[in-house]
Amino acid sequence: MSRATDWIPSMWMDTFEELLDDDNELDYGDQWSLNFSYSQTASVTKEERKRGWKVYSHCAYGNFQCATCRKTWPSARVVVLFRYRLRSEAGRGTVIMRPFGQACRRCKEDVFELPGFSQEVVENTLLRLFGKIRKNCYGEDDDDDDGSSTSSTQVWTKPHEKTLCEACRMGICCQDD
Repeated sequence: MSRATDWIPSMWMDTFEELLDDDNELDYGDQWSLNFSYSQTASVTKEERKRGWKVYSHCAYGNFQCATCRKTWPSARVVVLFRYRLRSEAGRGTVIMRPFGQACRRCKEDVFELPGFSQEVVENTLLRLFGKIRKNCYGEDDDDDDGSSTSSTQVWTKPHEKTLCEACRMGICCQDD
């Protein structure tokens, strides 16, 4: 059994498929797929915009474990970046996801560990993504568009260490939200 500190792409893919199939979250007859890219950025080129690509950045609660010293830590500021587009002529939608890592404070190495997430966080994050897709690809109103990307029930426990955050280093962290 995996710990909540393990990065599990299959949990994201399975939950994505379940929400599409069981809950009809994107019930427009198009086929949607989820893929991962660990190098994508938040910037979208003019050419990508012309081809319909959009970006959604979400701040979630996750857990980390250092592969070197095995130290674990939680973070309420884990950035998950989604790039998505609908090709309506083909009836296909694509989502490309990237989780951003954090480095271990104890080891002081420039190695970013990938986060682990609870099933609840994965589901809530994907539901928010689907809301953005419904709004930007299908023209629906986004009920959840209050300008924040975090849940109102989250509590910030410790100061965010920008030097240890991969998203901060790329200038897309939710730290300043």
